[in-house]
Amino acid sequence: MGTSQPNEAIDQTGRSQNPNRQQDPGRPEHSAGIRIGKELVQATRPYAQESIARSWRYVISTFALMIAVLVGAGMAPWWPLRLALSILGALVMVRAFITYHDYMHGAILRGSRVAKWLFQLYAGFALTPASSWKRSHNYHHGHVGQISEASVGAFPLMTTRMWHDASFAQRFSYRFQRHPLVVLLGYITVFAFSVTLLPLITEPAEHRDSVWVILFHGGLITLLWLLGGFDVALFSIILPMAIASALGSYLFFAQHSFKRMHVVSPEAWTFYRAALESSSYMRLSKLMQWFTGNIGYHHIHHLNVRIPFYRLPEAMAAIPELQSPVTTSLAPRDIVDCFRACLWDENLQRMVSYREAGEL
Repeated sequence: MGTSQPNEAIDQTGRSQNPNRQQDPGRPEHSAGIRIGKELVQATRPYAQESIARSWRYVISTFALMIAVLVGAGMAPWWPLRLALSILGALVMVRAFITYHDYMHGAILRGSRVAKWLFQLYAGFALTPASSWKRSHNYHHGHVGQISEASVGAFPLMTTRMWHDASFAQRFSYRFQRHPLVVLLGYITVFAFSVTLLPLITEPAEHRDSVWVILFHGGLITLLWLLGGFDVALFSIILPMAIASALGSYLFFAQHSFKRMHVVSPEAWTFYRAALESSSYMRLSKLMQWFTGNIGYHHIHHLNVRIPFYRLPEAMAAIPELQSPVTTSLAPRDIVDCFRACLWDENLQRMVSYREAGEL
């Protein structure tokens, strides 16, 4: 969860253009007859065609529902109802964030001035300035599944060898950044600090929009507090944002740090392999798929970021090569496994816990 960096170029085959990354000639990457790389990306392109009407229908309905539920949470007379509406509002906020995420990728509503203004307002509401989000998130897409102590656009990932060689300070920093409490408190740790405040501190000229986001978000909470009292600000903004941020932070964490994840060696790394081997498919109920905007189809999203969120299930159903992904879920056991999968062991070729690393 650090500052943003420029994105690494990716060619049309889905391979990094970094000349230091060479495909391992001694290891077959796939079985005969299976589409990979450029051919597989080509197969996804029909699903990267958006329906403008459909995009607007989903955006308008999601934002209208979010506003209505959050207003209800602030105004309802009975606190259990306010709590229930706050939780519901948080779930709808996650869906709203996915529409913003897709807009920033150019998957929906490209070139729309109305969408531009709408999502600029939403960026202030959700503590997600466009400049830092776009740069760090694009970097993440160009480096997913790579070993790095730095947390640029993602949570850091070390090997057991790096862990054994690390200093006390390095180990503390690594464990802190990947700690469940950091994810749970994502409102502060991820969105307020890492996404909004830290880029402004380190690169103020590049992230002036963070000022607007801080003022808008803080001003909205202050206004509701002054006009309606702290309980209005709590149930309509603070609590829903805290819940949505925790869920969103965990979804992002679990999509690239899970028990069955495979980390490709630097020599064999390709954009295609990182998408299918280092990005999960999260098994969710139909209701949770709706609330999370199909972000559980994350392996497909990483293969082609231009596929609108509402077409990801369609792409998976139509393309056999996408139907056997590495998976996780929101089941308690899988959540525990995700947080225990802390380090990549190059010899065992799997994720291990800190305790396992200490025994190796």
